[in-house]
This record gives sequence, structure tokens and C-alpha cells, in this order.
Amino acid sequence: MTAPLLLFDGECGVCRHIAAWVARQAGASPGEPTITERPIGEDPDALRALNPDLDIWEAYATIHVLMPDGSMKRGGEAVAEVFRALPATKWFTPLFSLSVFGARPFQIVLDGGYTLLADVRPLLGCESCGTKSGWVKTVASTVAWLRRTPRTKHRAAASPHPRTAAP
Repeated sequence: MTAPLLLFDGECGVCRHIAAWVARQAGASPGEPTITERPIGEDPDALRALNPDLDIWEAYATIHVLMPDGSMKRGGEAVAEVFRALPATKWFTPLFSLSVFGARPFQIVLDGGYTLLADVRPLLGCESCGTKSGWVKTVASTVAWLRRTPRTKHRAAASPHPRTAAP
């Protein structure tokens, strides 16, 4: 393997859309693609052969990138590797390694953004990868309840005491 390999859930519309965007970006420059992508369910045994530590079910729930050296990146770190591999986005990726007082603030923001996207995937139409977290279940059930609740028109209430004309 000469390029990082992005694993995605081929049953998830969100994941397929992101993988298609990555494929377009990776093929935008001449030569070999800078990253390849593969649906997890296509051949799980072949993926396990690339990295025996790969948990297929975990890969459905969280983005995984297999690196050419055999290592594996997950979550926000995997997203950073995707950005590093794409010609259009690699210019800003040194920010993910920038350390301020021992913390990498841009990587922390990317991790949080990925976690948020992973949590809301079910609301975006994905039912096959991951599970709804507690706060997403609460929001989803509230939205569903609001959609079922009949809307009433606000009308000025008739006064119980009609005004009497002044003498």
C-alpha cells in the first residue's frame, strides 16, 4: 500500500458522500491518487489482512485510515490524515500538529468537529454506522414530538367581559 486507505461505511449516505468527495480531490492532481478509499463491507477479510488489529465493527462507527506504514488512525486524527493527503487541503494541515503549551488546539477542534458529525450522522440519514448518543436521541425525539404536535393558530381571545359603551 503506497497511499493512505480511507475506510468508510458503504451503506451510509453521509459516508458515501464524503468518500466520493475524497476520491474527487485525490484524483484532481496528475499521477497516482494521494489517498484511496474502500467500503468496509466490500471485503472485511482483506482489510484485516492489511491490519490484524482492525475491528471491523469499530470501523463502521468511527472513521479509520490505514497508513502506508501499517499504522491506523481513528476519529479526528484520521480526518487530519485525509486532509494531509489531499492536494487542495494539505496547505493548512501543519496547524493540526501545532502545539501550544503541550496541547494541539487545532487538532482538538478537529476532534470535536468529527465527534459532532459522528453524533449527528443518524439525523442526516445514516442508520447503519454508529449509534445515536444520548444528546442526539433527546434532540431527535424532541424534533419528532414537535412534528407530531398539531399547530394551533393564535387568535385573539374574546374578552369575557365585553366593553360597555360610556354614557
